[in-house]
Amino acid sequence: MPSSKEYLNFITEQLSGLKDVTYKPMMGEFLIYYRGRLVGGIYDDRLLVKPVRAALSYLPQAEYSLPYEGAKEMLLVDNVDDKVFLTGLFEAMYDDLPMPKVKKR
Repeated sequence: MPSSKEYLNFITEQLSGLKDVTYKPMMGEFLIYYRGRLVGGIYDDRLLVKPVRAALSYLPQAEYSLPYEGAKEMLLVDNVDDKVFLTGLFEAMYDDLPMPKVKKR
């Protein structure tokens, strides 16, 4: 089931306190970037983030979930209603996220 644009709008509104949060549509789902680095995505109207060290510390009780069949497990973010919590999570994760790969032409 593809994710809804309404859920994407809700998540981006929750993250509106951060500068440079962007998204890319990908096969009915949405990849979420913070300052150019891939944080996670919206899959089946669920926010999933990469299981980097800071995310594991910030979400110690988080469930692992598959975004789609054959993918690596990610952390399910349940507390999306709390703007302060969500922006803190993204800020904490930033330094642990890999730099984007440079595309060769």
